[in-house]
Amino acid sequence: MVISVPRLVIAAPSSGSGKTTVATGLMAAFASRGLAVSPHKVGPDYIDPGYHALATGRVGRNLDAYLCGTELIAPLFAHGARGCDLAVVEGVMGLYDGAAGEGELASTAQVAKLLRAPVVLVVDASSQSRSVAALVHGFASWDPEVRVSGVILNKVGSSRHEEMLREALDESGVPVLGCLRRAAQVDTPARHLGLVPVAERRSDAVDAVGAMAEQVRRGCDLDALYALARGAGELSGAAWDAAEVVASSPPPPLPVPSLGAAAPRPPHRPERPRPQTPDGLRVVAVAGGAAFTFSYAEHAELLTAAGAEVVTFDPLRDEQLPDGTHGLVIGGGFPEVYAPELSANEPLRKAVAELAFGGAPVAAECAGLLYLSRELDGQPMCGVLDVSARMSERLTLGYRDAVAVSDSVLAVAGTRMRGHEFHRTVVEPGAGAAPAWGVRAPERRVEGFVQQGVHASYLHTHWASRPGVARRFVERCRTS
Repeated sequence: MVISVPRLVIAAPSSGSGKTTVATGLMAAFASRGLAVSPHKVGPDYIDPGYHALATGRVGRNLDAYLCGTELIAPLFAHGARGCDLAVVEGVMGLYDGAAGEGELASTAQVAKLLRAPVVLVVDASSQSRSVAALVHGFASWDPEVRVSGVILNKVGSSRHEEMLREALDESGVPVLGCLRRAAQVDTPARHLGLVPVAERRSDAVDAVGAMAEQVRRGCDLDALYALARGAGELSGAAWDAAEVVASSPPPPLPVPSLGAAAPRPPHRPERPRPQTPDGLRVVAVAGGAAFTFSYAEHAELLTAAGAEVVTFDPLRDEQLPDGTHGLVIGGGFPEVYAPELSANEPLRKAVAELAFGGAPVAAECAGLLYLSRELDGQPMCGVLDVSARMSERLTLGYRDAVAVSDSVLAVAGTRMRGHEFHRTVVEPGAGAAPAWGVRAPERRVEGFVQQGVHASYLHTHWASRPGVARRFVERCRTS
């Protein structure tokens, strides 16, 4: 199979240069021309893909060489870009920045090379003139395999400033494909973990994306950018397919009635039978809404391929789990922002606890761990785990190499996975009698909880790297 989707990688010398504004604006501008635009984001970021989806009307997808492996970058890209006229890939951090201590691994540069895609460098020109040529020359010549094929100048102060920048770049050999002036209306609010997600500011986010598109239309040469994208090299290989990878993954060992340490079931939470669903399907409820916005699209696709009916619910609004729920997935997000509202929804908290204490499989990452705790910043949560969670001034951030310490609904002990941590909260204690993971860096430690059917941890993982996780989870749904 040959992959020939026109594509661009939008990169920058450093964070804060304007990648998200330019990439999202380009996506929306090309979509408004009637093109089917496939949006992608390098790295583990969950928030930018929400803005990309708003701009294109398609699911924003991540390309993370650390979490998924370099061999999956092109197949996952082809899966997301299938049937599209153009793909726009927003980079992460600076062009050559990747996983700490791992060389180019997980960098935008590496992904651009794996995709054989031209790179457009977004440069914050607000405090420079002729020096911009030296900067661009350095980035363009650092790695000959990375094709820096154009520059978009951002935060340009005036017509005279633009003229000086263009004159300097005439000597660099890298063409200027756009020049954007400062524009407050394209700014998006941020807080302790980055931009505020689309789900929390839908109307304002729509306006912001519209402003980005208009700024890009006015300041960029869209025809030249599309021509550049069409010059991307062909890729060989098959697109990633959830059904194929689930079918080819090793069959999960037969689940046991209880995995990990058991927790006492409160007397006022009696176990209730879960109804059967047609054709052997099992309903897997996936938390969504404003408090739980962090998820990879491939997770739901893998669960569906493994035989689940995936149903999304909103813990801020829904007082019961979806009918027929046999398993529960609670990903990342911002429960700390919505702790009072989550706590006030007592019927749902009790329903979640009842499901968990009944032995159903529950997979909780980061925000999910906080929601299952006894309390979060003093607000009662579901009480599935006997831990207390609170906000912290310290940011925990980085890739992690991990190994499963305990048999769980996700993996057998000894399974190795790569993950990512990103939070400003702590839970006490940090691990249960049966920990979820052993982590090597930045220090050796165990973390997380395996308790009956519950697997709860701070670690965000990408199941495309281990499709057997979804198969094992759904099999447990069938037997619990």
